[in-house]
Amino acid sequence: QVQLVESGGGLVQPGGSLRLSCAASGSIFSISDMGWYRQAPGKERELVATITSGYTPNYADSVKGRFTISRDNGKKTVYLQMNSLKPEDTAVYYCNAFVTRTMTYRYLELWGQGTLVTVSS
Repeated sequence: QVQLVESGGGLVQPGGSLRLSCAASGSIFSISDMGWYRQAPGKERELVATITSGYTPNYADSVKGRFTISRDNGKKTVYLQMNSLKPEDTAVYYCNAFVTRTMTYRYLELWGQGTLVTVSS
């Protein structure tokens, strides 16, 4: 079984910072793109940031200059450093990854369980 496990969400005041982590585990041969998405109450899930296996990032306009995505291929982990947080960043944040399994070499898209980030004073 392969899965993504997230950590690092919580409550933070406006202007504060949080760091999210997402680790992939299981029988994984390789991981291509990894990323973060978020879903606010009453809204659709939206892209926050993605990063390729070659470390090329891509950001939503709403987070450019405030959020930084990074990854550690050896640890099969992707991170999201969130600075200058705003109340409108409040959402459940989901990790996403495209993996190739060992043995079968089946290509899968995985999602984490989600971690809640609340920005409020």
